Amino acid sequence: MRTKKTVVLGATSKPEKYAFKAITMLVDKGHSVVAIGQNAGEVAGIKIQTKAIPLKNIETVTLYLNPLRQKDYYNYIVEAQPKRVIFNPGTENPEFYQLLQLNNIKVEVACTLVLLTTNQF
Repeated sequence: MRTKKTVVLGATSKPEKYAFKAITMLVDKGHSVVAIGQNAGEVAGIKIQTKAIPLKNIETVTLYLNPLRQKDYYNYIVEAQPKRVIFNPGTENPEFYQLLQLNNIKVEVACTLVLLTTNQF
């Protein structure tokens, strides 16, 4: 299986949060993960970056940030040219969908955990 390099935006080291669960499941399934969040920490051996680090060869960006907090990352994500961006429940953002689609980036409104569980990731 080819691993998909995935950026988890809104990463956290709090086990009760969905971003934490997503990182854990991605790692368990053998995906390469870049975690970016507000606070430093570590999840499943992945260090959480607190700054927007340069990104290359990104398959997927999965969002765990509300639409207001996403604005700071619009250009960052578009410049990384991922194949798709997953908007998890609570992150839906029609303004950002349009920008991504204009840049030929696939928009997926879905739950990363469900996609992974059902092997649709």
